[in-house]
Amino acid sequence: MRAREVLTAAGFSGGAELLALGENAVFVVGDLVVKVGRDATQSPELRVRAEREVAVAQWLAASGVPAVRPAEPEARLVEGHPVTLWHRLPDAVRPAEPRDLAPLLTAVHALPDPEGLALPRRELLGGVERWLRLAGESIDPADAAYLRERRDGFATAAAALVPHLTPGPVHGDALARNVHVGPDGPVLVDLETFSSDLREHDLVVLALSRDRYGLPAEAYSAFTSAYGWDVREWEGCAVLRGARETASCAWVAQHAPANPKALAEFRRRVASLRDGDAGVRWYPF
Repeated sequence: MRAREVLTAAGFSGGAELLALGENAVFVVGDLVVKVGRDATQSPELRVRAEREVAVAQWLAASGVPAVRPAEPEARLVEGHPVTLWHRLPDAVRPAEPRDLAPLLTAVHALPDPEGLALPRRELLGGVERWLRLAGESIDPADAAYLRERRDGFATAAAALVPHLTPGPVHGDALARNVHVGPDGPVLVDLETFSSDLREHDLVVLALSRDRYGLPAEAYSAFTSAYGWDVREWEGCAVLRGARETASCAWVAQHAPANPKALAEFRRRVASLRDGDAGVRWYPF
């Protein structure tokens, strides 16, 4: 596993436990959590994103927002891979629920843009081309072309949206899985998609989870009640939802060359989009 080789090169040679494998490989090493990113030699933006994640964590600490804290002030570059170190959080006292996310988003959405730290726009569709390129010949070229067409259409539509909320800092991937409930309460984790854009981006995530991923209606209602607004009341919701669905399909595609289950899930998702069936269940990957 390439990520373990990078971990060893970074000086962590033993006792590392793989915690998660997605856009990053996340390892627990003693009191630290080490995130190993993908090769940045082909995608320089990955290093920039890792460096920004550390800076965002420092800004949230200064702003009093409960979030994971970095163990080093800057990202490392190890054999072309961005590597960041984080303080390990105390063991969770229970699984996070959508309602735990609401006060954290409220705190983030109350913040102005940070001074001295330029947050990018939420480029929800920015990774589509890279993910489709990684999928290569394992997916039908017609499906790739279809997703590129959707990407372009939703990017244009999103640029014309009139927000209901005041734009500003957003988490960018606001799901319960990115909350850790420790002894002192909920804490935000996975800060690499922090952006400055429409606050509605953070709220559409759970609306899509309700519609596509089986989030119970009562859990979604608990979230909207705690936050104080349901993004589905906003006329732009369908546009951001469509953009996120497009990105989610392309994200799964990158895993298709090595994983038949990913290919099956990709085909399920694309077929539901082609059929216009908003009720087809998607499965997290």
